[in-house]
Amino acid sequence: MNAAWDFPFIFVAGMLQAAGAAMGGELNKSLGNPWLATSASFMLVLFVTATLFACMPRPLPSVGDLAAMPWWAPLGGIVGAVAVFAGFTFIQKLGAGPVNGVTITANILASLAIDHFGLLRMEQHSMNPMRFLGAALMVGGVTLISKF
Repeated sequence: MNAAWDFPFIFVAGMLQAAGAAMGGELNKSLGNPWLATSASFMLVLFVTATLFACMPRPLPSVGDLAAMPWWAPLGGIVGAVAVFAGFTFIQKLGAGPVNGVTITANILASLAIDHFGLLRMEQHSMNPMRFLGAALMVGGVTLISKF
């Protein structure tokens, strides 16, 4: 993908994530069980990704690639499922703005810590006053969205 499309693609993905949380909340309401709703949602994701993999099976990792992979790398999907479950469970009660706002703000705060300390094998990007200001504005913005 051309680098010029990176941020627009991420922007659209973020918009879809907000819509997906609302869709998941409705799925949960319809099914009456957040575990079943999360499972149904992930089964569809599994089907789509397995189909795409069948259509585009390359590249495949080498044995060396698998040996060098950290033990925690495959857990990203489970970690993401926690956010999906939280959205499915609380979005009908709290609204899309507060749920997505808190989710995104928590994501930003955790991302800044990951960047600052170089956690999870990420390249280090030190905290600076402007990043701190951005984080504070996120917290302030989501507080306003949640209260009003």
